[in-house]
Amino acid sequence: MARDVRCEVNNCTYWGSGDKCEADAIYVVSNTGREAEDQKETDCHTFERKAKH
Repeated sequence: MARDVRCEVNNCTYWGSGDKCEADAIYVVSNTGREAEDQKETDCHTFERKAKH
C-alpha cells in the first residue's frame, strides 16, 4: 500500500501539509462505466469538501 499519497485539492478535508492526503483510505473509481484507459478516466471518491470558516 502506498505510504505517501499526494494531493493538490486544497479544499478537501483530507488535504494536509506538504500536499499529503491524510485520509485513512483512498477510493478511486472509473468515471466512464468501463475499464479506465488513463488517469483522466478516474475520480477520487474519497474527496470531502472542507468546511468554510
